[in-house]
Amino acid sequence: MSLPPGKADASTFKRPGFRGEKTLPRSRTPTHCRGKFHPLSETAATSLLLVVDLQPAFLDAIPGGTRTLRRAAFAVAAARGLGLPVAFTEQVPAKLGPTAPSLLSLAPDAPVYAKETFSALADDAIRAALLEERGIDHLLLCGIETPICIHQTALDARRGGIEVTLLSDAIGSRRDDDADVCLSALRAAGVHVMPSETVFYSLLGSARHPFFRAFTKLVKAHAEPAAT
Repeated sequence: MSLPPGKADASTFKRPGFRGEKTLPRSRTPTHCRGKFHPLSETAATSLLLVVDLQPAFLDAIPGGTRTLRRAAFAVAAARGLGLPVAFTEQVPAKLGPTAPSLLSLAPDAPVYAKETFSALADDAIRAALLEERGIDHLLLCGIETPICIHQTALDARRGGIEVTLLSDAIGSRRDDDADVCLSALRAAGVHVMPSETVFYSLLGSARHPFFRAFTKLVKAHAEPAAT
């Protein structure tokens, strides 16, 4: 199918594990912006927050799982307040259970995709629903686990010409050393790694933004508990 006038041509997306050759639209990020930190540089309509496998079975297995869940909740609430679409993935939920209910309640109409692949984008149905049908060109990622599902999903998105930003305070791993190595490799592959507040403040841009006051309340509500 030919693309409408003015749209970028399609690039072939090949990766071991994919069934056949898939095509994803090239990123619509302007050429002069590529390689720089421009989260959602176009509009929220072509960007999406993907919450990866934040299921209690996994959260209980990683150090700081409670904090990861709290920061992911902040990211989901902030994305919703800014009008950014949100989606969830779940790894083999029939065996491992669903996403934490507290997260799902923040975005009750967001789609939830079951998967068996580690990369969310290695699943044909998820890739089509998230990227090809929506025309997404910037993916915000949070969830677990950094060296496995987050790492593979981010790389697959970059291979497809999609800009990726990892929310560094809303991802988690069983071993910090593994996560550090993978994050360094992802940065080298062009993935942005930034704290969620930094990303969402950059979206607001100014205290004049209509969502600013509500956003500051979210910041306070999801802050680190005071040390005792």
